[in-house]
Amino acid sequence: MAAAAPQHDSSSATAPQSTLLLVDDEANILSALRRLFRPQGYRVLTANSGQEGLELLEREAVDLVISDMRMPNMDGGQFLAKVRERWPEAVRILLTGFSDLTSTINAINNGEIYRYIAKPWEDNDVLLLVQHALERKALEREKQRLEVLTARQNEELRDLNANLENKVKERTEALRRVLASLEAAHEKLKSGFLTSIQVFASLVEMRAGTVAGHSRRVAEHGRRLAQRMELPPAEVQDVFLAGLLHDLGKLGLPDSILAKPAAALSGEEREQMQRHPGKGETALMPLEQLRGAARLIRSHHERYDGLGFPDGLSGLNIPTGARILVVANEYDGLVEGTLTGKRLSPKDAVAALIEGKGKRYDPPVVDAFAALLAEADLSGRFNDRPVPVSQLTDGMVLSRDVYARDGLLLIARDRALDPHLIRQLQKFEVADSQPLTLYVKLRKE
Repeated sequence: MAAAAPQHDSSSATAPQSTLLLVDDEANILSALRRLFRPQGYRVLTANSGQEGLELLEREAVDLVISDMRMPNMDGGQFLAKVRERWPEAVRILLTGFSDLTSTINAINNGEIYRYIAKPWEDNDVLLLVQHALERKALEREKQRLEVLTARQNEELRDLNANLENKVKERTEALRRVLASLEAAHEKLKSGFLTSIQVFASLVEMRAGTVAGHSRRVAEHGRRLAQRMELPPAEVQDVFLAGLLHDLGKLGLPDSILAKPAAALSGEEREQMQRHPGKGETALMPLEQLRGAARLIRSHHERYDGLGFPDGLSGLNIPTGARILVVANEYDGLVEGTLTGKRLSPKDAVAALIEGKGKRYDPPVVDAFAALLAEADLSGRFNDRPVPVSQLTDGMVLSRDVYARDGLLLIARDRALDPHLIRQLQKFEVADSQPLTLYVKLRKE
């Protein structure tokens, strides 16, 4: 039989079309198969031999191959084995007769064919077989596409996660640095604010005629007592600030009144003196951070029995912080002699406070203060060491306030020394003509 040129049939079916290759050396078989597949919308290629089919596969993309078993030179089994080897993605179907069972089995093994069609065939069976084969191929192709897509997306996701983790780490580190910077700035601002209050308190003492360090001692006594009585931190801070500034209202009093002990004041002078708590409150009210302290300053001369000033409050109507401050203030006044004109020992001063329980002072506050004094020396015990100015070094931290001889606060405690500050202290020591010793915190080993 003469070899015919490869023939192509195509239909108007919607794309994408599946391409079929029909291989048989009998023209009538090819014609019958072509007529069968033409209405189904497939693109049909035909070849008269296995060799011609291989040449056609070199040029065309084929989805499914149907080959007859009995052909000269190269039978269907050999042809489909070569197709499997070179174009394994093409579905392979063998067309055979019942007499070729052994050859068919060999073809199945060697060519890994999808199915075989026995002659004579039923058209519907063949159409369904080809349809199912192509659907299976399409599903496999889609599965491979999805696997490739999934692998690529997984890789992209891994890269994204890695980048995201790095970005999160970078952002977290940047945020940590910002927060650390803000915290340092806040601490510096807070330290500067407290230092400013302490300097101002020292100036008040210079004008008010009180003993140097009185305001600081009252503030420290008040803070420790407030902590012992388990006041909230904000209220403890208000007690400390009010202790530093409790004599602020005395700035408006004449020197003649400031120079006298409270017990030596005349009636008119006492009336003027009793206005200073209210003046102190008024001076601080514009500052929002000091409004709580201002309220305590107004009431720090109230008495538990209601005979105090300026409002005559009694008992628990007096703010807790003010009941603490009156004890701390009058204890220091008794010890320093500014309250009665005579210095008392700490023991006698405590006895005087106890005697005034329920009259001048809140009994639980006095009891707590007495217990505090019994446990520790409120004048200050520090884990520190004295250092002359000449031996100060950069980075040392002050454990106590530094005062000039006239009682003016030079540097507040907890300040870290730097070369500039050390030079200022050295200059001050020379100008004051008196050695200056500072106390610095011991370094933790």
